[in-house]
Amino acid sequence: MRIIFFAGKGGVGKTSVAAATGVRSAEMGQRTLVMSLDVAHSLADVFDLNQELLDRHQGRPFKITDNLYIQEMDIQEEIGRNWRRIHGYLSGLLNTSGLDEVLAEELAILPGMEEISLLLYINQYVRQRRFDVILLDCAPTGESLRFISIPTTLEWYMKKVFKMERTLVKVARPLAKRLYDVPLPDDGYFQAIEDLCDRLKGVDQVLCDPTVTTVRLVANPEKVVLKETQRAFMYFCLYKMCIDAVIMNRVLPDQVRDVYFTDWRKGQKYNLRKAEEYFHPVPILPVDLFGAEIVGYDSLKALSERIYGATDPLERFVAEEPYQLIKQDGHYCLKLKLPFVVREHIDLSKISDELVLRIGSYKRHILLPRQVAARTTVKAKIEEPYLNITFSGGKHE
Repeated sequence: MRIIFFAGKGGVGKTSVAAATGVRSAEMGQRTLVMSLDVAHSLADVFDLNQELLDRHQGRPFKITDNLYIQEMDIQEEIGRNWRRIHGYLSGLLNTSGLDEVLAEELAILPGMEEISLLLYINQYVRQRRFDVILLDCAPTGESLRFISIPTTLEWYMKKVFKMERTLVKVARPLAKRLYDVPLPDDGYFQAIEDLCDRLKGVDQVLCDPTVTTVRLVANPEKVVLKETQRAFMYFCLYKMCIDAVIMNRVLPDQVRDVYFTDWRKGQKYNLRKAEEYFHPVPILPVDLFGAEIVGYDSLKALSERIYGATDPLERFVAEEPYQLIKQDGHYCLKLKLPFVVREHIDLSKISDELVLRIGSYKRHILLPRQVAARTTVKAKIEEPYLNITFSGGKHE
C-alpha cells in the first residue's frame, strides 16, 4: 500500500502533479485512486471530464482507465452516509434558535465534516485493500494541516470529554425538557459520534507510517511560495509525517532566451538554490513550464515524464524524518541527523523565525514555530550521529 500527499500553497499546480502521478502509477499496473481533499475540486477539470457526469457518480470513485480512478467528495451525499443523526440534531438546534430551516441545514455543515469523511474513506480503502496507491490532492497548506490534525484531536476528545459529556446530557435531559424548549442531543447523536470515531481508528498510524505514507510538497521558484513551503515543511515534520520530495513546478526552460524573461530567470535560479538550502536532504524535482495548459490524459502523461523521468514515482525518495523537534524540561530541542559533524565547523544563527545552520559549505534554513522562535538563547551539542540544538530563554523565563 502506498499513500502520497501532494501539498503546498494554492495555485502552484498540486492537482496537475497529483493527477500526473496517478496516470504514471496506473500505467505501471497499480490500482490507483486520486482523491481531492480540496473543497474547490478541480480533478475533473484537469482530466477534461464532464463535471455533470462526475456529479451523477455522487462522490464515489470514478473510473478513468482500467487502473485509474478519481474521487471528488460530495458533502451533501456524505451527510446522508455518515452525518445524518449529527447534522439532524445541529440543524434542529439552529432552527429552534430562530434561523430559517434551509439556512439552519446549511450552517449545520460544520468545519471538519468534509475532512473527517475523507479520512473515513482513506481508512476504509486501506482496510479493504481496494487500491494499491492513494494519491491525495490537498487543499492549500493551512487546510491540509487541519486535515492531518483531526485524528489526534478526535482521539483526545473521545478520551477526555466524550464520556463525561454523554453522561451529563443523559442526567440533565429530563430536567431540561421541563424547564426550557432547547433540545439536548439524544443518545443516538452520541452513538453516531462514537461510531464515526471507531471507523477512524488506526488512520493516524497509517498517515504517520513512512513505509506507507509520504508527503510531496509542490512549489514554484518564487520567494513568497518558498516561504509558505518552508512553513508546510515544518508543520508536516511536527506531525511526524515523512516528506520525501519537493516538486518545483513551472521552472522556465533553458530555451526561453527572450530578454523580457531575463530577470525572471535570474530570480528563479536564485530561488532554486535557496530551495536546496531550505529542504536538504529532501530532493528537489524541477519541472519545466509547459508551453500550453495541462488538460487531459495525454498532457498529464507528458507531465509525469517531466517530473519523474525514468524514476519510479512510488519510490520513497527519503526514508526518515529530516529533523525532530521535542520539548524537554521547559526547553525546545531540535535534533538533526548529521553524522561525522565537527564542532569547529558549526556556525549557528537565528534571524527572526529562521534558524540558519552552516557547516563548511553546507547551509540549511529551518523555519521555527512561533513559540520556539521567541526563545532568545540557542545552543548546540553533538551527540553522534545527531546535532542537538537547544532553544531557551525568553520573556516567560
